[in-house]
Amino acid sequence: MSYDTDTDYNGDARSLGTAAGTETSRPEPDPAGTRSRDAGQAPVRRPPAGAGSPASADGRRLAGSRLHSVRASCTLIVGLFATTILVVLGATLDLAIRSHVESSSFRLAEQVASRWSPVARQGELPRPIPAGPPVGLVQVVDVHNRVLNSSSDASTAVPLSRHRPPPDARFQPYRECPQTGRCVLLQAIRLTPAPDASVVYAGLPEPDLLATHQLEYAIAAGIVAVTATAAWAAWVLVGRALRPVEAIRARISQITVSDLSLRVPEPHGDDEISRLATTANHTLNRLEGAVEQLRQFASTTSHELRTPIAGMRTQLEEALLYPDDVDARDALRSALTTVGRLEAIVNDLLVLARLRAADPLPSAKVDLGELVAAEVRAQISPVPIDVDAPAGLEIVGSRIQLIRVLDNLLANALRHAESGVEVSVEPARDGVAVTVADDGPGIPPAQRERVFDRFVRLDDGRRRDPGGSGLGLAISRDIAQAHHGTLTVEDSPRGARFVMWLPRAGAGLATAPQT
Repeated sequence: MSYDTDTDYNGDARSLGTAAGTETSRPEPDPAGTRSRDAGQAPVRRPPAGAGSPASADGRRLAGSRLHSVRASCTLIVGLFATTILVVLGATLDLAIRSHVESSSFRLAEQVASRWSPVARQGELPRPIPAGPPVGLVQVVDVHNRVLNSSSDASTAVPLSRHRPPPDARFQPYRECPQTGRCVLLQAIRLTPAPDASVVYAGLPEPDLLATHQLEYAIAAGIVAVTATAAWAAWVLVGRALRPVEAIRARISQITVSDLSLRVPEPHGDDEISRLATTANHTLNRLEGAVEQLRQFASTTSHELRTPIAGMRTQLEEALLYPDDVDARDALRSALTTVGRLEAIVNDLLVLARLRAADPLPSAKVDLGELVAAEVRAQISPVPIDVDAPAGLEIVGSRIQLIRVLDNLLANALRHAESGVEVSVEPARDGVAVTVADDGPGIPPAQRERVFDRFVRLDDGRRRDPGGSGLGLAISRDIAQAHHGTLTVEDSPRGARFVMWLPRAGAGLATAPQT
């Protein structure tokens, strides 16, 4: 026995049938190209098998992918970041070293000048002034820039500097850079605030770190070395991290629609790449199941359509071949019945396709109690229907789809009931349960899931409704699942008991139905 129904909405089915039957016919292919040549069109010029060949295109694509790969991008970012940081640190280090060397040089010069300035005020300076490295330049210069005394390394005629400290700031550092030679770092001390006071100069040649760019060259070499090391480390580490991704990409490129059995390698650990591989394999499992289900569905559908078409063809051929033995009206009437069954199958197939479409149908709050009561009243029933459907139990969904489910369940129950049908609506598990029960022969437990498969019709169902399509319960379950609900066959003391559970509005799962 099959609990299945093919309740038909003439308006909806007719609109779907019209949509399916008004497809624009496509012109047949013209492989020889005679149509375009007959029309006077110039033949299409194909590029030579050189620069435009797939091999060269793949080579350019591979080279471009290496330049624009994640590995190269990460390496470039690390290199730029390291260069920026190291340049800032190098400039800071260069300034700090130069400042330290310069201040140390001025401090040494100040110590030497401070040692000889009191002796110069007393007029007891030896001639020449004893001085040695690093501060080997010492002079005493009067107000007229004449050298009064000097060390052996300093000039006896040309003063080290023509700058004189002011009376209120007798200690002053100076940098003197002659036209030729190295600059000199000087410490000048004015002997007294008097206007004609002499000045003691003590200085030393500018150190190599200040006079040349050796420090900058060394820092630049260090920056280049550290940047290259950081870039190399980034290239190696990112390449090692992306090695599983390349393995996943290579395996996915081998997967085709004809063979979905391959799976991507799953690396060890629980990082993002491992979870990506696991998710990809789960997706491939679902895809393989969906494709296999689609193949089985296509095979079953072709069989279900081929059987009535073959029977109708046989009847029409007999009517043509044996007009005296076959009544033409009976043959046409039988063919019309077969066409009606085919139309029902096609309409149900269109409904199944629409349930799997990407666009959701408009949804709103639906009072299931009121909807069930209205549908029961609309039924033309050969047996009594006992309904218990209190108002106020609301769900969110498509009213048209829910009406289709209720009509399918009611038609099944009325088809198999012996004395009556019971329909109830009640709250259950944060949702609403709609129960449709009859007192017929019932469904064996082993067949309770099978009746929801497409084109499945048990023996009793074929006997009671030979023109059914076997898609009614499959459509009903798909609609219930699209509303985040369930449709099952549950135990009953007598007959069959179908229970549809839907999440109640505001319970967290009551979202727009997926179709």
